[in-house]
Amino acid sequence: MTTVNRLRPRRSCLAVPGSNPRFLEKAQGLPADQVFLDLEDACAPLAKPEARHTIVKFLNEGDWTGKTRVVRVNDWTTEWTYRDVVTVVEGAGPNLDCIMLPKVQDAQQIVALDLLLTQIEKTMGFEVGRIGIEAQIENAQGLNNVNEIAQASPRIETIIFGPADFMASINMKSLVVGEQPPGYPADAYHYILMKILMAARANNLQAIDGPYLQIRNVDGFREVAGRAAALGFDGKWVLHPGQVDAANEVFSPSQEDYDHAELILDAYDYYTSEAGGKKGSAMLGDEMIDEASRKMALVISGKGRAAGMQRTSKFEIPEA
Repeated sequence: MTTVNRLRPRRSCLAVPGSNPRFLEKAQGLPADQVFLDLEDACAPLAKPEARHTIVKFLNEGDWTGKTRVVRVNDWTTEWTYRDVVTVVEGAGPNLDCIMLPKVQDAQQIVALDLLLTQIEKTMGFEVGRIGIEAQIENAQGLNNVNEIAQASPRIETIIFGPADFMASINMKSLVVGEQPPGYPADAYHYILMKILMAARANNLQAIDGPYLQIRNVDGFREVAGRAAALGFDGKWVLHPGQVDAANEVFSPSQEDYDHAELILDAYDYYTSEAGGKKGSAMLGDEMIDEASRKMALVISGKGRAAGMQRTSKFEIPEA
């Protein structure tokens, strides 16, 4: 099995209907980190067979430079899944980064997709194991099994929260996807998001928040995205070009935080070195830094580097 860096930037994950050539063309020019071409909810049942071939064409002929290329297939309870995977991967495997599997309920559904991908890769002579899997959690059973799902395959890259189906599956009293239900004074999604986040982090995966359907309410999108970002999520789905910049901003560190993280890393490297006195902890201005500080700084600096941020300050070795 090939070793692949699964931690790609995913601040903004743009959903594009696989049956709409105009949207597929436009998506290539948008600054989204990831684009997923959808064969599931965004495609009517009668449009799915043709949409598979449309997706293959756009993956092979489009310019997706700088973007993670994903296709969301239909879930295993439908009659479409195996043909979605076979047609798309055989037709455009070398130009595809991940398959997104919706409504994942247990680990065996991930194992089945992994086996099918391996069979196709071997048959077609593709690099085995390069194509990743994104697992979407959309009901109570999937959430209960999320730890086992996260461990089911070395191909898994992300665990995704699917709020619309999830809200329906638990009878949540709300019709506005991503918003809080009336009558509950706290954050109704906190437990769900934290459980997904813990499963992801325990297995070195990314955690992605699902869509916000009021696509013209960018302020509402920022608020919901900000909650997920504050917990530690890596990104969020975007359904409209107007949400892309907001997602990229919300899930990137501020310039001040990025600069500070890089200074901590440089300072810690210096003070733990021979020249810096081999110290386990030291002062950076008025702040004490140590190994724990370095680990926290690595998270912020990693997000900043993935976002293409540039430093505006540098560490100066103190005078003796």
